[in-house]
Amino acid sequence: MKPRITLPAEWAPQTAVQLTWPHRDTDWAYMLDDINSTYVEMASAIASRELLVVVTPCEEEVRTLMAGKVNMENVVFHTCQTNDTWARDHGLLTLSDGTALDFCFNGWGEKFVADKDNAINASLYASETLRKRLGIDRREDHNDFVLEGGSIESDGRGTIFTTTGCLMAPHRNQPLTQQDIDRELRRRLHAERIVWIDYGHLEGDDTDGHIDTLVRIAPDNTLLYIDTDDTNDAHYADLKAMEAQLRSLQTVEGAPYRLLRLPLPHPIFDEDGLRLPATHANFLVMNGAVLVPTYAQPDVDDEAISTIQKAFPNHEMVPIDSRAIIRQHGSIHCCTMQFPVIKPE
Repeated sequence: MKPRITLPAEWAPQTAVQLTWPHRDTDWAYMLDDINSTYVEMASAIASRELLVVVTPCEEEVRTLMAGKVNMENVVFHTCQTNDTWARDHGLLTLSDGTALDFCFNGWGEKFVADKDNAINASLYASETLRKRLGIDRREDHNDFVLEGGSIESDGRGTIFTTTGCLMAPHRNQPLTQQDIDRELRRRLHAERIVWIDYGHLEGDDTDGHIDTLVRIAPDNTLLYIDTDDTNDAHYADLKAMEAQLRSLQTVEGAPYRLLRLPLPHPIFDEDGLRLPATHANFLVMNGAVLVPTYAQPDVDDEAISTIQKAFPNHEMVPIDSRAIIRQHGSIHCCTMQFPVIKPE
């Protein structure tokens, strides 16, 4: 009997992680030095543990930035044009059988130009060398369906978490109903069930409420979720409603989930005084390590790191200062996309 096809959990063994690198023609132009420094730090952490795939139109510039700081023997470049850097949302979703799912990325509901980013996956797949290194057997074109990687979480056993706020937002998959989208997600992702989270939204979030900013799945039926006890915080009521919904959920076996609470960072604002969507839930699980976003808030950062360590007790916690990333309304998970190890049938 063939093993069941699933979307692997993020903590499953990985072959590689992708970064789509910032450049002067992206929204990062005004702060390129700052974000390049952060990306080099992420690249160093990734390439010390597994293969790093760097997508960029500026290979030589990135090589110069990495020189002496990154294990270049574990880095492979793919050159193509890009609009922006959010690999989580434009990247391939790789199934356990080596099928790479290429969904439509339309700039989070046509908010931003995304034509070049939506073409990255086909360009990656066209590289036979890269396909072999990543273990990708085939690419399925799902460009008739809008889906960002940050909008879903998989437990690797057939359950997918998502949010109604994002997947039902305008300019994605209308006129499909929630029931229609639920059916399409199960069919395309080979899932048994979709768990819809109905609450949770961060001010400044361009994604309409990606699950990877709110609730993350971890081993042993564990959910990490963001919360605040500050009754004056604008997010208080909605996050408490989300917590109540999480407490009501059950696993496929009918047991409650183990819940671990991540503190909401103290408010961070942009140059115009608008709040940014800082969250510690936007971490990346890798082979033997977790890259955890931090925001120069030791009390909150330390509590978040300690909590994530409880969910991944055998992983090293690697804090990455994400104050530069959050200025463009994302964090570590948003910048990255993992490729799972594909086991032969």
